[in-house]
Amino acid sequence: MKHPDDDRELFNRLEAEMADDALGGFRGEVVDLGKARAARTESTSPTADPSPASDPSESGDPQARVMVDQKTPAVMGPGYLGRLMGARRRTVIPVWLRSAAELKTATSWVARHYAHAAGYHALRSPVYALRLTFQSPIGAARFVGSTMRWVADRESAPVRQAAVRREDAAEYLTLSRHRDSRVRLRTLITVLTMFVGLGTALAIYVLAPGWLQILSVSAVVMALGFNGRRADDPVIHRAVEMPKATKLTSDIVLRALGSLGIPAINQAQGKGRDGFEFTAPITRDGPGWRAEGNLPYGVTVTDIIEKRERLASGLRRPLGCVWPEAVPDEHTGHLVLWVGDQDMSQAKQPAWPLLKSGTVDLFKPVAYGTDQRGRWVEVTLMYVAGIIGAIPRMGKTFLLRLFALIAALDPRAELHTYDMKGTGDLDPVGDAVSHRHGAGDDDDVIEYAIHDFRDLREELRRRTKAIRALPRDICPESKVTSQLADMRSLGLHPIVVTVDECQVLFEHAEYGKEFEEIITDLVKRGPATGIVVLLATQRPDAKSLPTGISANAGLRACLKVMGQLENDMVLGTSAYKRGVRATMFAWADKGIHYLVGEGSDARIVRSVYIDAGTAERIANRARKARETAGTLSGHALGEAPEVVASAYDLLADILAVVPAKEAKAWSETVVGRLAELRPEVYEGWDPEGLAAALKPHGVSTIQVGRRVDGKVVNRRGIDRSHITTAIAERDGKRDAS
Repeated sequence: MKHPDDDRELFNRLEAEMADDALGGFRGEVVDLGKARAARTESTSPTADPSPASDPSESGDPQARVMVDQKTPAVMGPGYLGRLMGARRRTVIPVWLRSAAELKTATSWVARHYAHAAGYHALRSPVYALRLTFQSPIGAARFVGSTMRWVADRESAPVRQAAVRREDAAEYLTLSRHRDSRVRLRTLITVLTMFVGLGTALAIYVLAPGWLQILSVSAVVMALGFNGRRADDPVIHRAVEMPKATKLTSDIVLRALGSLGIPAINQAQGKGRDGFEFTAPITRDGPGWRAEGNLPYGVTVTDIIEKRERLASGLRRPLGCVWPEAVPDEHTGHLVLWVGDQDMSQAKQPAWPLLKSGTVDLFKPVAYGTDQRGRWVEVTLMYVAGIIGAIPRMGKTFLLRLFALIAALDPRAELHTYDMKGTGDLDPVGDAVSHRHGAGDDDDVIEYAIHDFRDLREELRRRTKAIRALPRDICPESKVTSQLADMRSLGLHPIVVTVDECQVLFEHAEYGKEFEEIITDLVKRGPATGIVVLLATQRPDAKSLPTGISANAGLRACLKVMGQLENDMVLGTSAYKRGVRATMFAWADKGIHYLVGEGSDARIVRSVYIDAGTAERIANRARKARETAGTLSGHALGEAPEVVASAYDLLADILAVVPAKEAKAWSETVVGRLAELRPEVYEGWDPEGLAAALKPHGVSTIQVGRRVDGKVVNRRGIDRSHITTAIAERDGKRDAS
């Protein structure tokens, strides 16, 4: 294995630079006389270029060749100081030791390991003692036999027999004399030891207390029993079976890369080269091995990720142990290969810190899963909108429920949970803490949801005005903060909306367009006002995830999907080309996903598994925290939402406030008249809100000119004929149905 920063190479470079300085830049050169004569002959030839050293770019000839490489490079590479400045220093203190959370986790794992081992052996110690007692006669016989063989110097017998076979009398007599002297010495030592041992035993029997006699006899019996053990039947078994994994070596890595069938790697290895340049030693990295280096020119990390299954076969490791990764700060051919000791989907996760106690602040990062190395990965749910995508049965709903549980553990948060699949997966959270909760795709649930989302849009508008009215010293960034959320009088507490199988809302025949319009507005403007929307779908396509939503969601979690289109719909355009491919996850990788967000590049995360029973216990704990804080409301208290009598008809109301003689009207004029007509509905509406509300009906605002003080002023407005046409089309469809 070759490393470019080898110490010998460094000193060779220093020596060469010092020689350059001493000689003033002149070096001795070995000259090929034959080539030199040929060069002189060519230089005297009448057809030769009279000035071969001249710069063709200065001749003015557009056909002249321009040499892009100098014949004698002036700089061979960075000097010693340059290399020191560009060096990448490894951390003195390991990452797990610098992180209090990871240090606590590692310490607890070690403590639990040895506590388990101690308890395991303590419980079985009587069985161990009994087995050793039964084996003590065999041990005593072995001890006596080995002692007799030692005294008789049996180990030298083969040497004496060899001398006899060679009929070498002199050597035999020499060996015999040495043997006799050793036997006499060993016999003396044995006799003295017997007298000392018997004397000690007699003294203990006569003088020692009973407990010491019992302890002494037990120690002798245990020692003899241990000596009499059988190799195939150990008395003491392992309390913990440690996973066994083959050490990762450079030969194994090169063999695996060569098995991928990538031409550039195979050609390099066919010519005797490695086909992979290691830039750092292979080291332990958490519960696995890390190899890092450069692939051949033209080979990218994406090429390796595409062949992950073949790579795992070449490494002879389970697929869930092999994770090739790209390095964001390096070129696309720089590979980091992490090979775990255990399959990521089967490795035991540390206990979730919020499993049994604790609350959260949604404005701060919260641990929700672990990476390949078993380190906690955190997520911040505020200031983002999120999308979760996957094929069925991969853990999409469980991940959404986990996010809902995290939100529930902030007593200030107001939850709106919708399970459009209708299986009740979100019921533990919805029934315990949600302000609004619905399950299923029945008409009454859809009606319930559309009214709730309309209220959320109104709440969004109220919050924007409230934030705008706050002094700069209290709200300098024009967004909700944790301190503002604590002020109940402002009503800026976090609102978290979770929708499972969101495509049911967007594909609804009557309200689909309105759902899309409202949720798009919430996704775009909601994060700054403390409103978070989390959507999950098993059909991540343009119809299930409108582009206005997918393009503005900052938090993406993609479990296994089947194709590039679905992958990029969830993780972002060109994610597949960059090597971020959720298609590589296996069917057994439930809960494992790519996470994009949190201000970093895509990471592979295994979310914490929370079953329905555990989710219910956590939700009940969140409910108690809300009861203590006095923030429990809505569905969790059994309160039904206020239903507006005979839901307002926006189109009819516009016709009521815009007379037939007024063909066109400014939006601000229409909004003001609507607020006078129905204050409880239209109070607080603005021209943008009117345009958004009209769009689901197929009506768009237009430019309307009015003469003001002798000048024509153009503003957005409505054409009354468009409203009448929309009503006619709507009523016609109702009559037809």
